[in-house]
Amino acid sequence: MKPTDPEPIAGDDLPGTLTSRRKQMFPQLTDAEIARISRFGTQRRYARGERLLAAGEPSPGMFVVLKGSVLISQRDGLGHVVPIASRGPGQFIAEVATLSGRHALVDGYAEESAEALLVVPEQLRALIIAEADLGERIVRALILRRVGLIEAGGSGPVLIGKSQSPEVLRLQTFLKRNGYPHHVVDAEHDDAAAAMLEQYGASKGAVLVICPSSSVLLNPSEEALGRCLGMLDTSSRDELFDVTVVGAGPAGLATAVYAASEGLRVVVLDCRSFGGQAGASARIENYLGFPTGISGQALAGRAFVQAQKFGAEILIPAQAAALACTRKGPDGELTVTLSDGRKMRSRTVVIASGARYRRPDVPHLAEFEGRGVWYWASALEAKMCSGSEVALVGGGNSAGQAAVFLAQHASSVHVLVRGQGLATSMSRYLIDRIDATPNIELHPHTELTLLHGDRDEGLSSVTWRDTRTDLEEHRPIRNVFLFVGADPETDWLDSCGVARDAHGFVLTGNACAIDAPDGSSTPLESNVPGVFAVGDVRSGSVKRVGAAIGEGAAVVPLIHQRLAVVT
Repeated sequence: MKPTDPEPIAGDDLPGTLTSRRKQMFPQLTDAEIARISRFGTQRRYARGERLLAAGEPSPGMFVVLKGSVLISQRDGLGHVVPIASRGPGQFIAEVATLSGRHALVDGYAEESAEALLVVPEQLRALIIAEADLGERIVRALILRRVGLIEAGGSGPVLIGKSQSPEVLRLQTFLKRNGYPHHVVDAEHDDAAAAMLEQYGASKGAVLVICPSSSVLLNPSEEALGRCLGMLDTSSRDELFDVTVVGAGPAGLATAVYAASEGLRVVVLDCRSFGGQAGASARIENYLGFPTGISGQALAGRAFVQAQKFGAEILIPAQAAALACTRKGPDGELTVTLSDGRKMRSRTVVIASGARYRRPDVPHLAEFEGRGVWYWASALEAKMCSGSEVALVGGGNSAGQAAVFLAQHASSVHVLVRGQGLATSMSRYLIDRIDATPNIELHPHTELTLLHGDRDEGLSSVTWRDTRTDLEEHRPIRNVFLFVGADPETDWLDSCGVARDAHGFVLTGNACAIDAPDGSSTPLESNVPGVFAVGDVRSGSVKRVGAAIGEGAAVVPLIHQRLAVVT
């Protein structure tokens, strides 16, 4: 079976976008630098052929080769092995997963008798913090190596199925949003893949996933896939955290970075992926410090690595199901219960769960979600729309960013808005860009009314209506993008009594002080002492990435104040 993605890295043959950065990706350490690293590691010896690390198993840490050489190779779930490179003295073996001891994505064997420094994840993070200049080079290399593995598409899980099937696309989206390497084998063009689907009794449109550990999953949930890949552990969690952050969007990641950097023990939970809705933005152009813009995925990915660098633990996908606000034990702990029944004990909780995509009142909408109806516009969806018409519903900044991005791939983008235009809901620079893009057509006073197609084949066409004339238009459009706002993800707070406004957003500060047991009016703190809210989920917040990050930073001093009271 042949993967549909690009060929893997082999030796010096790096993907084009990384070739010029090879020295940053694989730096050569000097003897002096190795001496500095040695304070954090343990010297080990390996016989010829002995394994140092294995794909699909927890990473022991970073290896710095002292003598001999280590062969690094990619191995997918089907057992295909492709050598990447040989690493000799002065070179190190690690990538992003090493920071937290997650599953390795490559195999490493001693080609000959070898010696290496093993720097375990905890000590690697200590090294990066203590040796700032050296740490910067190491972190940059870790990130570039992960990017290389993603672009190569030769490691990680194998997804077997019809390449455009909703089940394949669902898992592809999950893996892409979480920056996890993988590749797809199209069963329609690969007899061996088709035979494998038949062997496991897979129905039409199903996806078979083979993890690097060789475990096989049929139509798995994102949570089941995350466990198979080691993204999410299965152990009971008895430790007490200083801060539990629910939500890994910009606000949650900012909280994690600032809290962990100040020595607090932090865990971050998210049920989907890091980055939240911002992570799905094709390009954010009004975020300070990035004059040419940055994709939401890139911005969130950097924050994700940064939080791990400071020691924050991030569990994805982990769904918060309930919050118990009755403090227990000598430390006055709160408890977040996960959907799998596990409980996370914490001295404070930061609600950064953001908002879920709002669904317009269109018949059979749920049937086509993931089958032609999308709530984000990433490169994956743009590729599917190449050369075809698409419809986009919404008039906010996210809608504008998506329209401009999709216009680079689709033959035409029909933007449907309920009002008379975009001026009241969209930034001027986006309106000007839309006006200047010839294949974007604005339809004011227009509502999406009908979706046509079937569950197996997906969306085939749509109908919309001009609310002024009541005239309907039917178009052969197979992809619709919905950006019509969002509702707060706060149902999991029902058991706790956290005060919320009429729309479900969490009240903080003076807005809820009268309800707080201690009369607290601390900004960003809810009516329940020790429970804070930041970002889009907070009532009255500015729904912008920059504002969410600012609140994530601002909440940390307030957490310190609350911890001082608790202790």
